[in-house]
Amino acid sequence: MASKVHDVAKHHVLKLKSTLQFSKDYSVKPAGLTWRSNTFFIVATVGIGLFTDLFLYGLVVPILPYMLQDRVGLPENQVQSHVSGLLAAYAGASVLFSPIAGYLADKTSTRQAPFLLGLTALLLATILLMVGDNVATLAIARILQGISAAFVWTIGLALALETVGPENLGKTIGSIFSFISVGNLLAPMLGGILYSKTGFAGVFGLAFGILMIDFIMRALVIEKKVAKRYESGDPQSVNDLNTTPSHNQDGGESGQQQNGDEEEPLLGKREEQRFKLSEDQPAIARKITILPCLSDPRLLTAFLVAFIQALLLGNFDATVPTVGQELFGFDSLKAGLLFLPLGAFDLVVGPLAGWFVDKYGTKPGAVIGYGYLTPILILLRLPHAGGKDQIILYSCLLALSGIGLAVIGAPSIVEAGTVVQNYYEANPDFFGEQGPYAQLYGLNSMVFSLGLAVGPELAGELKQKVGYGNMNIVLAVISFLTAVLCFVFLGGTPKFLSRKK
Repeated sequence: MASKVHDVAKHHVLKLKSTLQFSKDYSVKPAGLTWRSNTFFIVATVGIGLFTDLFLYGLVVPILPYMLQDRVGLPENQVQSHVSGLLAAYAGASVLFSPIAGYLADKTSTRQAPFLLGLTALLLATILLMVGDNVATLAIARILQGISAAFVWTIGLALALETVGPENLGKTIGSIFSFISVGNLLAPMLGGILYSKTGFAGVFGLAFGILMIDFIMRALVIEKKVAKRYESGDPQSVNDLNTTPSHNQDGGESGQQQNGDEEEPLLGKREEQRFKLSEDQPAIARKITILPCLSDPRLLTAFLVAFIQALLLGNFDATVPTVGQELFGFDSLKAGLLFLPLGAFDLVVGPLAGWFVDKYGTKPGAVIGYGYLTPILILLRLPHAGGKDQIILYSCLLALSGIGLAVIGAPSIVEAGTVVQNYYEANPDFFGEQGPYAQLYGLNSMVFSLGLAVGPELAGELKQKVGYGNMNIVLAVISFLTAVLCFVFLGGTPKFLSRKK
């Protein structure tokens, strides 16, 4: 009898450890294995993680000047330079730690631990922002926010790719980006409103509430590869654990493979040799396995496209409020409302654009997106100082720009994931079980963060030197050249260009 009680107690302890994922004994299934490893729940967790990062970033930015004046006691003429410095601290930390996050994540057995580490950094940053009363503390908080962003974006995107496969990544990224764009739009307004009505308490109360939801979801999620270990003896009990890199969950081939007229995004026998790596790789390449992939022009173009995408986003962030103030005499609240038409269409267009990339490939999606943005950016020369008609014109052009920005959201990420997937399939022994996906998205996050840092600086300099209209001409030329690069390199070189070589 005592032995039976002991066995029951031992089983319950193992069940609890398994549920909390503290045990490596895969003979006892954790509670809620089916829904915790479900594709939708994993993708939703990634989406909430990215949403939290952007939301807390946007929530705090509008109140930074008040922190520096009210808490730190800086004179008004020093506030702007310190705000810029705090923004730069965030961007710099994100750029620096993104590849580090990718490297560490690919060296751990699961993505969950570094994913939670990123959230811990964000929690510490939020606490420091809440209590900080000197510039050094606020700077440390912003650096921690940047570190958190590096881990969350790097590991979140890698986890999304491993969960849905490259063939479904476009619509997944499109849907996630549409969701988080809501937070990006609402956070600055909510931060300003809460601060004016409740002070710092309301702002940080909301921040900690969102952090709690994020923590619970990240703690509950069970990755597909971990769930398969529990299901190895009973593979039918969890229906959607069989996502593979080259097939969708219904067992069919991806839309990109079916539509591979000019390009073959996923690895086929004809291209196996092109992605096969030589045996005599240097020691550093065996430690940082993404390095041999960086000679691929498709991957380098994908990184460049991510940089240009972020540069354009940073341009709008920097210029829309000042244009609203200069042309229409808007105060900060009205200028902030101009971001609504810029982001409103993202909710609908983002998933549709992602579906288009999954079905027809990265090349047409990127070429259409950047080609479409070229004339829209030129038309942004038209608005001038005036009344309601000019406000409507500018708002409409911002809405049209928002459609283009939504279209260019998925191609670079999907292309990068597809190229590295090809290398992984051709060289499984070299890359190991994890693959180099976190390293890949660490580099992608670094490049994107760099674009977000360069975009506002470039826009500000051009606007000051040549004017807002001519600034947009320069950006239109950049967009057009990016469309040309996408046509030549993304998804592989077109056949008619290959035949000329």
